[in-house]
Amino acid sequence: MSRRLLWFLLLIIAAIALAVVLIPALVIQPFRPQSPRGLEISFALKRIAPALTIVTLIACLALIIKLWRGAHWSRIALILLLIPAMLSAWVARQNHFEWMFNPLAQAGYVTANAAAFVSDSDLVMAVARNGEAAAYPIRQLAYHHLVQDTVGGVPIVVTY
Repeated sequence: MSRRLLWFLLLIIAAIALAVVLIPALVIQPFRPQSPRGLEISFALKRIAPALTIVTLIACLALIIKLWRGAHWSRIALILLLIPAMLSAWVARQNHFEWMFNPLAQAGYVTANAAAFVSDSDLVMAVARNGEAAAYPIRQLAYHHLVQDTVGGVPIVVTY
């Protein structure tokens, strides 16, 4: 195989390794339109990412070994292409959905009069129990997805 073709394969494989990890993270970002098909693809990629990123890492290593002889600049380029493959293999084993949507451990609550950070036009999710009411800004729920609270003496978990 020609060196040019090997370089092309290496670039494609490194791009696949990155895509398998980045596409799910980009698809589920808060405040972006999400389609059922996009979420389906995201979770499918998340499921196959651990195995696929190992395969791409092994393929990258094999191509790098084959291409190692050459000019100094090409060795630097080979190492730079290996880094995304290694990072993808590591990130695929992490729960980056949990990083992105980490539940609030100790959410702070304020009265409606003290909630100056919530404007009149902000959407909120409201809960009323036993004569007590609470509102949770959608803006905050979008990043954390879960808020634990007690409203009217009843423990609740607010999500959307």
